[in-house]
Amino acid sequence: MPLVTTGELVTRAAAARSAVAAFNIITLEHIEAVVAGAEAAGAPVVLQVSQNAVKFRHGRLLPLARAAVAAAEQAAVPVALHLDHVQSDVLLRQTADAGFSSVMYDASRLRYAENLAATRNAADWAHAQGLWIEAELGQVGGKHGRPPLDAHASGARTDPAEARAFVADSGVDALAVAIGSTHAMTTRTATLDHGLLERLAAALDVPLVLHGSSGVPDGELVAAVAGGITKVNFGTALNIALTGAVREFLTARPEAVDPRLYLSTGREAMVGAVTGIIRILARPAP
Repeated sequence: MPLVTTGELVTRAAAARSAVAAFNIITLEHIEAVVAGAEAAGAPVVLQVSQNAVKFRHGRLLPLARAAVAAAEQAAVPVALHLDHVQSDVLLRQTADAGFSSVMYDASRLRYAENLAATRNAADWAHAQGLWIEAELGQVGGKHGRPPLDAHASGARTDPAEARAFVADSGVDALAVAIGSTHAMTTRTATLDHGLLERLAAALDVPLVLHGSSGVPDGELVAAVAGGITKVNFGTALNIALTGAVREFLTARPEAVDPRLYLSTGREAMVGAVTGIIRILARPAP
C-alpha cells in the first residue's frame, strides 16, 4: 500500500491510547524484517533511518530511503518513513524529496536556549515542507558521539514545566522525553520514572516519544504506553537479534561463505523480534 505519514500513525495511536512501534533500519534485511514483523502482528509501523545509519552508508541517504519506500509500497500494513536523530541541517533538508513524512531533529546536546533556537528553525522549515517534526528535551544517553550520561543523573530527565514552554515556543509536533531509558542498551534492565511520565503527559498536549526502548522490560513498556507514550523507538533489539543469529549460524557452520545463508537467519530473527515487540506494546496495562 502507499506510504502513510508518521503523524497519521501517531495521531491514531494517541486517540486509541496505544502506541506505534518505530524501528531503526541499517540494511535491506532490517527493512524486510520490520515490514514482515509488522505484517505478522497486523499492525502499522514506522521505519526509521538515523543520521548514524546515513553515515554508515557513506553519507548517502537515498539508497536506503528508496529501499524503504519500495518495501512500504508492497507492505500489507501501513508503513511510514522517519528520519531519526538528525543534527545536520544539510541532511534535514534532504528529507522532503526522499519519501520521509517526518523527522526527529536532535539539538538536545545543546543548552536549552540553543536547543530551542535550532529546533524552532528546523520546525519552521519542516512545516513549510509538510513534514511532522519530533524533538528531544532532556538527554536519553547512549548515542554515538555523545558523552556517556547516567539516565538517572541530575539534568538528564525532562522537566515538565520546561517541556511545556519548549513545545509552545518551538512548534514541534511531538517530544521525545528522558524518563530513564538509554540508547544502545544490550540488557533489558532500564527502570522508567512513571511519576515523571504522568506529569509530562499532564503538562503537554503533543504526543510523547520513548527513545532507547530496547533496554526497557516488557512490563515497563506496557506501563509507559498506558502512561501516555505514543511512539516507541527500537534499534538495538534488532541488532542483537541479527548478530546473535548470524554468530550462532557461523559458529555451527564455519565453512559457510554464502551470505544469503546466514543473513536469512538473521533476518528471520529480527522478524520475530519485531512481531514480539509490537505485541508487547498492544498488551493492556494490568
